[in-house]
Amino acid sequence: MKKFVSPLIFGVGGVLILILLGSWQIQRLSWKQNILSEIELTTTATPNQLPGNESITKNQYMPVIATGEILASEVHVLMSLKYKGPGYRVISAFDLGHRKVLLDQGFMPLGAKGTLSKPWRANVIGNLYWPDEIDSFTPKPDLTKEIWFARDVTAIASKLGTDSVMIVARSISPQRPELMTLPITPERIPNNHFQYALTWFSLAFVWAGMTLYLVWRIRYTKRN
Repeated sequence: MKKFVSPLIFGVGGVLILILLGSWQIQRLSWKQNILSEIELTTTATPNQLPGNESITKNQYMPVIATGEILASEVHVLMSLKYKGPGYRVISAFDLGHRKVLLDQGFMPLGAKGTLSKPWRANVIGNLYWPDEIDSFTPKPDLTKEIWFARDVTAIASKLGTDSVMIVARSISPQRPELMTLPITPERIPNNHFQYALTWFSLAFVWAGMTLYLVWRIRYTKRN
C-alpha cells in the first residue's frame, strides 16, 4: 500500500492544481468579456473634442473628433496583419493649431514605406489610446531605418515633438490611399483565456491518465 501513497498524492495534487488553474482562467474569461463589453460601449459613443489634460486613467478609449493638419513627420511601427501580412503602423504628428498630438493612421504594406507624404488637412474621428506594448524584451527602435517595434507613446511623442496623446483613427477624410485605418475594436484586443483554460484542463486529463497508468504499473509489478 505504501508504494501507492506517493504516486497518488503527486497525481491527485497535480490534477487539482491544473483544474484550479483552468478554473481561474474561466473566471478571467468572464472578467475579460465584461471589460471588452465596456470598451465597445466606450469606443462607439458619440465623439467629442479633445478635452485637454488627457490621461490614460481618465480618457483611455475615449472617442474624439478633431480637425487639423497631418504632418509629414511620422514613424513606422513594424506589425503583421491577418490576411495582409507584414507592414507598418504609420503614426504621424497631427497639428491641431493650438497643439500637436499623435495620430495612428493605420496599416501600410511593407512596399509602400518609401511613399512620401505631404502635409494635408483632414477631419479625424478616432479614439484616444495609450497602448501597453513595451516590456524588457521590446527591441529599441532602429532609427537608421526609421523602424519601431512598439507604440511607445512617450518616446514617439518626443521624437515627433507632440504631446504624449495618441488618437487611433477610425476614419480620416481625406485619407492616404496606401493606408488602411485600424480602429480600436474588442476584436483587436487579445482574449485568449478560453484557450488557456482548455490547455490547463487538457493537462489535468493527461496528468490523471498518467497517474492511473503509474498506479497500474506499480500494482502489475507487485503481482509479478
